[in-house]
This record gives sequence, C-alpha cells and structure tokens, in this order.
Amino acid sequence: MNAISQTLLNDDITQRCVVDSRTLPWQPSPSAPVHQRLLKRNGGEVARATSIVRYEAAASFDHHPHELGEQILVLEGTLSDEHGDYPAGTYLQNPPGSGHAPYSTDGCTLFVKLRYLDPADTERVVINTRTAHWHQGLVPGLKVLPISAFGTRNTAMVRWAPETYFNPHRHYGGEEILVVEGVFSDEHGHYPAGSWLRSPHMSQHQPFSVEGCLIMVTTGHLLRA
Repeated sequence: MNAISQTLLNDDITQRCVVDSRTLPWQPSPSAPVHQRLLKRNGGEVARATSIVRYEAAASFDHHPHELGEQILVLEGTLSDEHGDYPAGTYLQNPPGSGHAPYSTDGCTLFVKLRYLDPADTERVVINTRTAHWHQGLVPGLKVLPISAFGTRNTAMVRWAPETYFNPHRHYGGEEILVVEGVFSDEHGHYPAGSWLRSPHMSQHQPFSVEGCLIMVTTGHLLRA
C-alpha cells in the first residue's frame, strides 16, 4: 500500500462503502508483533482510523495517549492494560485525553476506531457484551444492547435471529456496521462476518438476516467529516 492510500482511505462519508476485511492484507504497525487491516483512514502516523488489529502472543505497546479517544471491540482472545483484562466480546471506550499501555498475553483480534470521539465525551466505558443484559428490539428476532452514546451518535450491539426482517428505514446521520458473526443482508447484498459497511446521511435500506448474525452498529455520527 502506497503512502497516499495509507493517508486517505475510504474517507468520503458521503459515499456508501463496503469492505470485507478478511480479504485485506495485514499491515505492520509501529509495534512489530501487532498488525492491522485498514478499513478507513485519514492521516499519517497519527490518524483518524478504523481497522482490524491483531496482537500476536506477548505483543505490547508502550504507554501512549489518545488525544481524541479510542473505541475497541475485542473480537477474539483477551486484550489487557494496566486497568484490567478485556476478553472477547468486550467493548472498551477510552475517552479523549486518556492513555494506556495495552498488551495481550496470548494474542487477540480487535476492531479499533481511533480519534473519532468528541473532546467533551469524557466517559470511560467497559462492557462485556456477552454477560450484559440485552433488550428486545423493534421487531421479533432482534435483541439490542446499547453500549455508547453521545450527542447524535449511538452505538449498539444487535443480534439477529435467523429469518429476521426489519422495516425499510432511512439513516439520519448515517450508519456504520461491523458484522461480527453470521451474515447480515439488505437489498444491496450479503455481508459475512468481517464485513464493514458505511451508509451515508439519509441513505435507506431494508436489512434482514436469513442465517442470523451479530453486528455492531453506530448511527447518527456521519453528519460531518
């Protein structure tokens, strides 16, 4: 990947974007035993970025700050830092101005968003989505777990039972989805685990899942770059 594509990748929030992260090459990070698959990026060494990150066993980073915050969903294994251990299924939000020294004893895979939080969003969030209480969704077959909200942005985990169909709807402020398990679908296509989708402000679709799936959804955050 050349320097230009590393600096600006899938950054136009007015455009729909679909990426199957499993097809992307692993790129080196500043810490040699940590690699990443880049989904979206704007910036150089310090960048607003969305990526899949893989820690090899015993991989670690030195203590570093998060000027504009960090959001993590642990997909596999266990991530750790000086504050605790975060097993698969954990959502971790480090607020703007925080810092930590992350590592993984046995290795882990993460979904990571860097530098997307509002400076006024100062809440640290740690939720084990596998043990938290989920709520009934808007249609039968949906279970929802809200995990973070600030301003117009809302982030939740949503579990779709097999053969679940949702109503057609528009996305005020856009929508971003990571398919964690199963296959998520709409009239535009089918998106297996590892897929990342971005739908722009006021876009519309009618989602469903034949096989069943688990997705991480953020809405209302694509009103401006």
